[in-house]
This record gives sequence, C-alpha cells and structure tokens, in this order.
Amino acid sequence: MKSARTKEPADVDAYIAAFPKEVQTLLTQMRRTIRSAAPEAREAISYRIPTFKLNGNLVHFAAFKDHIGFFPTSSGVSAFRKDLTRYKTARGTIQFPLDQPLPLDLVKKITLFRVKENTGKRRS
Repeated sequence: MKSARTKEPADVDAYIAAFPKEVQTLLTQMRRTIRSAAPEAREAISYRIPTFKLNGNLVHFAAFKDHIGFFPTSSGVSAFRKDLTRYKTARGTIQFPLDQPLPLDLVKKITLFRVKENTGKRRS
C-alpha cells in the first residue's frame, strides 16, 4: 500500500487520495463521521495525519498497513474502555482492523465526548 506518511500531505483530501480505493473508503467514512459529530471543528494535517481541531486538537485518524488508527487522546480511550475491548488500544490510540467494518457509531460517540471536553476547557 502506498503511504501518505512519507511526506506532509497538503490537506486531508491529498492524504486520503494517497491510499488504495478500499482504504480511501474507510478514511472517508471516518472523516464524515467525525465531521457529523463535530461540525464546528476545523480540518488540518498535524503529525502528517488528518486532524480535527476545536479549541486545540480534537481527534486524529490515519491509515496503516492493517488498521485505521483513531486518536481521541487518552481521555477518549479511557472513557470508552468497555466499548473498546474488541480493539487494540494504547494510551490515546484505537486500532480498527481493515478487514472489519468501522464502528462508526462508536467513533461518533467518542468524538462527541471529545467535543464536550474541548468546549468545556474554553469555559474554564
């Protein structure tokens, strides 16, 4: 698989376009799901991967050889620990295998959680 990680993509469209069609479909699903949960967030490329920003980094996502990575920060992972038992996780990372449907409802819930966190920071 081609990798968009060898150089900084110009934007999220360019990042997605660098992958095979099957992976592009998954990345587009992630993008739309995050956008629906965070319509006020701004898209960017950060750390060479697609990022949504709302009062700072909200969530990131990326394609890898065997999975789609979703990066909702450590709080986003720990708050949904029970829902994530079937996925490989680390401190701020969730891995969704390429050979399984993406859990888009869960991605939306986690993104909504992160929106509340980031907009709550602004009020502090």
